[in-house]
Amino acid sequence: MKEKPINKCPVPRGIIMVIGGHEDKGDTPDREITRQNKHPLDVLKSFRSLIKSNNPVLEIVTTASSEGDELFKEYVKGFNDVGIKNINRIHHEDRQTAINEGPTFIERISKADAVFFSGGDQLKLTYLYGGTEFLLHLKQRYIHQGLLIGGTSAGAMAMSTPMIYAGNKDVQQFSGEIRITTGLEFLKDVCIDTHFVDRGRFIRMAQVIVTNPTCIGIGIEEDTAMVIRNGIEGEVIGSGVVIIIQGHNIQNSNITEFGDKEKISIRGLDVDILSQGDSFIIPQTNPPHI
Repeated sequence: MKEKPINKCPVPRGIIMVIGGHEDKGDTPDREITRQNKHPLDVLKSFRSLIKSNNPVLEIVTTASSEGDELFKEYVKGFNDVGIKNINRIHHEDRQTAINEGPTFIERISKADAVFFSGGDQLKLTYLYGGTEFLLHLKQRYIHQGLLIGGTSAGAMAMSTPMIYAGNKDVQQFSGEIRITTGLEFLKDVCIDTHFVDRGRFIRMAQVIVTNPTCIGIGIEEDTAMVIRNGIEGEVIGSGVVIIIQGHNIQNSNITEFGDKEKISIRGLDVDILSQGDSFIIPQTNPPHI
């Protein structure tokens, strides 16, 4: 008798918000993106609306940024403007300190209603926090206790696996020139890319997907976000678009012919363009694993 497939992976009770970067924080009202946005602070307001507490505690992780002090001040003002007053900062410059200070920050995470990862360098986040008790506790709270986790730019890219860490628009057309690694794995078989339209990153995302068509790509425009509930249920918010790239129907590609500056060729990609209010279910084509 054929055994039925076993699916025991827990459905996360928490919510993930991945943001495409340059979200309106109310700090530069003359910016072009603010002028175009009919509803200023939409992304931060949506983040606040996802927190049930009347007096929420927010931890902002600025570790990815080389300008963490100034960035933290900007976010404090922006989140204050949308009603979040209790804000703390988490920042580390080296892995040993992140490990040593783990118990302190675990205690703080235990009291937080939400955690927000700023932009910067996503590889710093995976290098400094990968395999730490801090990251394990963060995941446990997200899965079992309904913690809201947000990330913008590099902070959003680090939420997924696989994670892009190198390869810009000058080399993305060459087969094998995009560098990927394991992200923080809040989302598996999903690659997040940010500043997607503004920086012309479609081809580099396509390269990631063709290397493993089990994965899907979520490319997020600036001042735009995708809110993900139950681990798979996505909804678009903000002033721009989200581009979904799927490779399940790829017919052929020259992705394996790398090393000689060969231009990438892919046939059979599926692409969707989503905007405010559109929903998307992340397909589950890979058996659950621990």
